[in-house]
Amino acid sequence: MKKINLLLLSIILLIGCTNKTEENETDSISITKDSLIDHLPSWNEGVTKTNIVNYVSEVTNTESENFIPIGDRIATFDNDGNLWAEQPAYFQLFFAINRVKAMAVNHPEWKDQQPFKAVLENDMEALIKQGEHGLVQLIMTTHAGNTTDEFDAIVKDWIATAKHPTKNVGYDKMVYQPMLELLSYLRANDFKTYIVSGGGVDFMRAFVSPVYGIPSEQIIGSRIKTEFDYNNGNPVIKRLPELDYNDDNEGKPLNIQKIIGKKPVFASGNSDGDLQMMQYAASNKYKSFMLYVHHTDSIREWAYDRDSHIGRLDKGLDQAIKDGWTVIDMKKDWKVIYPFELN
Repeated sequence: MKKINLLLLSIILLIGCTNKTEENETDSISITKDSLIDHLPSWNEGVTKTNIVNYVSEVTNTESENFIPIGDRIATFDNDGNLWAEQPAYFQLFFAINRVKAMAVNHPEWKDQQPFKAVLENDMEALIKQGEHGLVQLIMTTHAGNTTDEFDAIVKDWIATAKHPTKNVGYDKMVYQPMLELLSYLRANDFKTYIVSGGGVDFMRAFVSPVYGIPSEQIIGSRIKTEFDYNNGNPVIKRLPELDYNDDNEGKPLNIQKIIGKKPVFASGNSDGDLQMMQYAASNKYKSFMLYVHHTDSIREWAYDRDSHIGRLDKGLDQAIKDGWTVIDMKKDWKVIYPFELN
C-alpha cells in the first residue's frame, strides 16, 4: 500500500495545478570504431555519459575480465520519474480522476458521496481529507469491475486524448528523450530491458510498449487481483477491486526474482522506492551499474528530491554518493528533456 500512500500525497500537488555526481572507477577501454559513434546524442559530455558508455563497452568486450554473457545482461528501469515525468502527480492518478468524471453519468449518487463528490467538484482539499481509504476506493472503483481487455481499451482511449495539465501535451509525450536513447543503446548491446515500476502493470502495458520499445511481458508493476471466467466459452480475466501486489520498495527485487529469475546488472531509478532494486543489482556477481535520475531542472522540468511528496530521493541519494553510483544531474547532463523539444 506504499504506492497508494504516495498517490495520496501526490494529490497535494494538484491543488496549485546539484548534488555532485560521483565518478565511478572504470578500466581503460581500447577505442573501437563503434565507440566513436554517439549513441546518446541528447546527453551532454561529462562524467555521467562517460560512465555509461565505458561500462557498456567494458562488459560487452569479450577480452575484458568484466565481460557479461548476453543471457545475463538484464537491465531494469523504474517508470514514474525515471522514464517519464511524475509531476504534479502520478499520471495514473490523473487517469483515475478522469475515469470518475467519465463514469459519473451512470452514478448520480456520486454527487453526494465522497471521495467522488470531491473529484467531480475539483475539490482537491476535500479529496485529501478522505485519506488513504478514500483514495483506495477511488482507485479500485476506476480500475476494477471490468475485464483485462476492457481496461486495456479504456486506458488506450484515455491516452489518445488526455493532456498533461501544465505541459499541454499527451502523457505519452512526457517521456525522457535521453532515457529513450539509453534504452536503445543498451538493447543494441544485447541487454534485455525491463520496466519494474510501482505503477499498475495493466495501465502501463496498455500503451508504453511502443513508446519504450519494451514488450508487454517485460513490463512489471503493481497489480490488482483477478479471476478467470470461462464466460460460456468466451474466456475472460476479470479485474477485482483488491490489491494483489505492490511493486515498490522491497517488492521490486522480490518481483524481479519471481518473474525474471535473474539479478539485473543495470538498474535505474529516481526515488527511494527504487533503492532496494538498486541494492539488489549492486550485489550481482557481475560488475553492475546503478543509475539514479536526480531531478535538478526547475525550468525545463521540476526540481525535487529529499522533501518531495512524489519521487522522494533521500536515502537513495545518500547511498549513491557513498557507494559511487552514477547520478544523473538532469539540468547539467541532458541537452533536452522531452522528445518534442527536438522539433
